[in-house]
Amino acid sequence: MNPNVDARAGKPAPQAMLVDVPKLLDAYAELRPDPTEPAQRVSFGTSGHRGCSFEASFNEWHVLAITQAICDYRRQKHITGPLYIGIDTHALSQPAFESALEVLVANEVAVAISAGGEYTPTPAVSHAILTYNRNRLDGLADGIVVTPSHNPPTDGGFKYNPPNGGPAETDVTSWIQQRANALLESRLDGVKRMSYPQARRSSLVQEYDFLGRYVEDLKNIIDFNVIRSSGVRMAVDPLGGAGVHYWQPIAQRYGIDLSIVSDSVDPTFGFMTVDWDGKIRMDPSSQYAMQRLIGLKDRYDVAFACDTDHDRHGVVARSVGLMPSNHYLSVMVDYLFRHRPQWTDKASVGKTVVSSSLIDRVTERLGRRLYEVPVGFKWFADGLFNGVLGFGCEESAGASMLRHDGKVWTTDKDGIVPALLAAEMTARMGKDPGELYADLTGALGKPYSSRVDAAANAQQKARLAKLSPEQLQSKELAGEKIVGVLDRAPGNNAPIGGIKVMAENGWFAARPSGTEEIYKIYGESFRSEEHLQAILQEAQGIVDAALAG
Repeated sequence: MNPNVDARAGKPAPQAMLVDVPKLLDAYAELRPDPTEPAQRVSFGTSGHRGCSFEASFNEWHVLAITQAICDYRRQKHITGPLYIGIDTHALSQPAFESALEVLVANEVAVAISAGGEYTPTPAVSHAILTYNRNRLDGLADGIVVTPSHNPPTDGGFKYNPPNGGPAETDVTSWIQQRANALLESRLDGVKRMSYPQARRSSLVQEYDFLGRYVEDLKNIIDFNVIRSSGVRMAVDPLGGAGVHYWQPIAQRYGIDLSIVSDSVDPTFGFMTVDWDGKIRMDPSSQYAMQRLIGLKDRYDVAFACDTDHDRHGVVARSVGLMPSNHYLSVMVDYLFRHRPQWTDKASVGKTVVSSSLIDRVTERLGRRLYEVPVGFKWFADGLFNGVLGFGCEESAGASMLRHDGKVWTTDKDGIVPALLAAEMTARMGKDPGELYADLTGALGKPYSSRVDAAANAQQKARLAKLSPEQLQSKELAGEKIVGVLDRAPGNNAPIGGIKVMAENGWFAARPSGTEEIYKIYGESFRSEEHLQAILQEAQGIVDAALAG
């Protein structure tokens, strides 16, 4: 058991833990970031800028500066199509949206906002960008998603998706970050802005039916006929997130037996159970955060949830309860490449370096190529866009895949499609994903895996990110000879921002979080739980030595 687990983990969030939303919004408007303080500067992690208004790390000035930087980037790159913008249900998302619109319209950018003020999942924004850009060579669209993903209710987030529809690559985010910080240093000199009411009335702002268009197109990626005819009983918990109003139209449009556990939206997320570290976090891959849905597992054939911007999935199978994300990702790879006959035989499998090695074994058995990259879904965007990747996934329950016809669906993570795929495979195979996973491990070996998170400040995170193979003194890992040490990903030779150490029957990887003040140690063994614990213990010693040095 992880000694860092809070005593309140898995229990309903107490009233005293809930954020004071009016105070949070006041802090957003009133606090001014100090650009000489590193924690208060604009900083794009693995997926955009995130922070908390109380800590002066996500405030009005941040959003105004980032949005102006995006406008400047668009101008430099001659991106002249509409910008699609969506928000999630975090309290800071609406004021950040309003701040962004003030700058976008003042810069004469055509903006597509959600019809009726509906919340917008990340995949719906990516889908809209790609739909608009299809067969276009110029006048391309791009997008912004206002979301801190599954982060706590106090947080806000802001990310940019260029015309390929996926998360912006490092060279793009570095440029935007640098320009935004220069604007902060100049006290917003150079930021164009108008009032929100004036911006909202502008003819440059048009409503777009993200929900209707996304739901209607789902038939081209999920086989609803097999789900409907099988009578599979499903449940979904939107966790009060951006897709909360998407599920009923999906059930009605495709005639499937889908129960919605809750459609409540509450910016305090007071309905959640507390996550591992004593925080409220809408993480569908966390057993602590998913207690409500886990408790319903025996009432449905399969159930699922998505995080706040609906780009991550969690699957609860009747046979096993909540599936660890690596388990379900492995099942998806095996299922998809056997049941998508229109995909080219050259389509590869994409995974991050900290995802399960069972995916490697499944991919090898399928005769497919493995494309292994650093953490961050941006590394899959181009491959999904051009169809070279049939499927891309990261260990934190993020994935996307191609349409039935082998063409691009989204180039950002999509939590809704993998959730629905769990119902499709249950219907077609007559086994739920937990049972399919048991079949896989029976044939390919059973992995034992875990992740340990621990607090780390900015200096410690920076030290860990620069760990190199040369610094590793050990020749063995948990009694086995070390066969490889990586600080770059095999698929694209990009730095992994940490280190991965591999032995014949196990491995560990250590890296700092891109979005929180923690570091993460991932470990996996194909021998036993005891072997896994030995791997994690030795990994902890290596990381502690690095942080102390």
